Amino acid sequence: MDAFTCFRLMDLSASFEHPDTSHVFVPLFSAMSSLLLRNDIFFSCEFVFLNGIQRIISDDIIHVNMTKVSPSMLSADFSRLGDELKRVEGAGADMIHIDVMDGMFVPNITIGPLVVKALRPLSKMPFDVHLMIEDPIRYVEDFAKAGADVITIHAESKGRTMRAIEKIRSLGKSPGISINPGTPFSKIKKFMDRIDVLLIMTVQPGFGGQAFREECVTKISEARRYIDENHLNVEISIDGGINRETGKRCVDAGADILAAGSSLFSLKDMKSEIDIWRSFGP
Repeated sequence: MDAFTCFRLMDLSASFEHPDTSHVFVPLFSAMSSLLLRNDIFFSCEFVFLNGIQRIISDDIIHVNMTKVSPSMLSADFSRLGDELKRVEGAGADMIHIDVMDGMFVPNITIGPLVVKALRPLSKMPFDVHLMIEDPIRYVEDFAKAGADVITIHAESKGRTMRAIEKIRSLGKSPGISINPGTPFSKIKKFMDRIDVLLIMTVQPGFGGQAFREECVTKISEARRYIDENHLNVEISIDGGINRETGKRCVDAGADILAAGSSLFSLKDMKSEIDIWRSFGP
C-alpha cells in the first residue's frame, strides 16, 4: 500500500473548499484516506477512487458520478402514454426524452405542445423536449409553457439558432443543441458556452429503431475534451441505437446521458436495465 496515496487524499480534503459540496467531499476524502492507510485490503479501491475524483473535480465544476438514463417516448405505446410515463418513472429513469417532429426537418410527424402539457402533471421527472423542427424559435415558448425543462434544437435546422437558445434561457429553461451524425462538432463550438446540453445523434433523426453509427463515438470524445478543456458545465447526451453495449461505449467516450427507446420500452423489467446503465460511469 503506497502511503503517498493516503497523504494525497488528506491533502485534497484540506484544500477542497467548494462552497456547495465541501461538507460532502471533505469527510469523504478524510474517511477514505484513513481507511486506505489502516487496511491493505482496500488497495484495489485506490485507483478507482482517485480516478473518480479526477473526473468529479474540474476546477469549480462538479460532475455527477453516474450516468443518467432518459427513455424516449417515441418508442412508448401511444395508446397509453400516461401509463408508459409512469412506468418509466417507476423504473428509476432520470428524465424523459420527448421527440417532436414536424414532417419538414425530418420525414415524420409526432407530437406537439398539447401532448406535453397533458403528460406534465403525471410525472415529476424533467422533460427533455427534442425539437426536430424547422425554425424552432417559433415554438419554444409553447413547449416551455407546456412543461418542458430542457428544450433542445438542431444546429442543422433553418432559423435563428442563437436567438432560439437565448429565448429558451430567458424562459427559465435549459437550452440544448443537437447535431446529426454527418455534422462535425466544430460547427457548434460557438454555441457551447450558451447551452446546458449537447445532444449527439448516433442515428439519422426521424425514425426510431435504427442501428447505432459507430463513427459517432469519436465525436463524443472530441466534445468531451472540448468541454473539459474549456471548463464548461455542459452535459453530453446521446440519442440513437442505444442499448447496453453501445451505451457503455458512449459513456466510456465521455457521455453523461443516454436517451433510448426500443431497447428499454421492449423490456418487461425496465428497472434492472436502467440500473445497469446508470452504473456505467463516468
